[in-house]
Amino acid sequence: MQLYNTLSAKEREALIEEAGLERLTISFYQYARIGNPSIFRNHLFIHWNELDVLGRIYVAHEGINAQLSVPAVNFNAFKTHLDSITFLENVRLNIAIEQDNKSFLKLKVKVREKIVADGLNDDSFDVTNKGIHVDAVKFNELIEDSDTILVDMRNHYESEIGHFKNAITPDVDTFRDSLDIIEKDLADHKEDKKLVMYCTGGIRCEKASAYYKHKGFKNVYQLEGGIIEYTRQVKNLNLENKFLGKNFVFDHRRGERITDDVIANCHQCGNPCDNHVNCANEACHLLFIQCDACAEAMNNCCSLECKEIHELPYEEQKKLRKGKVVSNKIFKKGRSEVLKYKK
Repeated sequence: MQLYNTLSAKEREALIEEAGLERLTISFYQYARIGNPSIFRNHLFIHWNELDVLGRIYVAHEGINAQLSVPAVNFNAFKTHLDSITFLENVRLNIAIEQDNKSFLKLKVKVREKIVADGLNDDSFDVTNKGIHVDAVKFNELIEDSDTILVDMRNHYESEIGHFKNAITPDVDTFRDSLDIIEKDLADHKEDKKLVMYCTGGIRCEKASAYYKHKGFKNVYQLEGGIIEYTRQVKNLNLENKFLGKNFVFDHRRGERITDDVIANCHQCGNPCDNHVNCANEACHLLFIQCDACAEAMNNCCSLECKEIHELPYEEQKKLRKGKVVSNKIFKKGRSEVLKYKK
């Protein structure tokens, strides 16, 4: 019985092109008590592999966090399977604003300690005592209120290319870094202000809102469904869109265009640009913002050093990479000193 992905990204890409089927990029999450995450993980892999589901799914004792793509022709079967799982019946599915058949090229279902790395001790507070969920209409009203503090719960590389007007955008690399920083910065407003939070699809705000209520914030709100659902509601209800730029997403697309505003800059030349790329040197793979002109001049690399390595024969590149670990550099997410115009 196959329980792991066996195809390379290139092999899967070729199969997707050959099939010629439209695929839907979807994300969802659900906090729930899962007794045996490993068994649940295998159950999902077996069923979803049969439906040609691809994506990155995290399963833990506290629930599931899924980002995936599924052939449109299999969507109903996929939804039926979700509904057969008690705690996933009628779970809200965030369907991507911009579709890409190659948003995911492998099916990875992983068991983790938590579905979002928050660094919190869940036993120290009531994680079910969450903030008030608001839709796009109420959210727009709240953020125009002078008594509201709007906070972006995402990381610096996400908010750099897009965020709501007048939002506080913490300069952090990880979600866990932001929690204490925000509490400290807003300590004087725990009772007199409305704390309104948002993130990509809502999952980070689920835990953060309960944490901030535990820390003494009296009026805590969170955007239901995050930026993805907000964008959908704004379009369907013909509301004013108060988001600027792109919504960063964690798949091969790296971003969804929400408005035409370009609020970021190329990290290499400083010109307006909001296209995230990974350095083409596989020993680096740094995530950064690069315009088309710099991509051509630098052969899709972040530095001259990486460009020189990337232009070597592939076997020589492999020899240079052997035995080296670069994950810390990868996750600096645009902090590298080689980038002249980094945020």
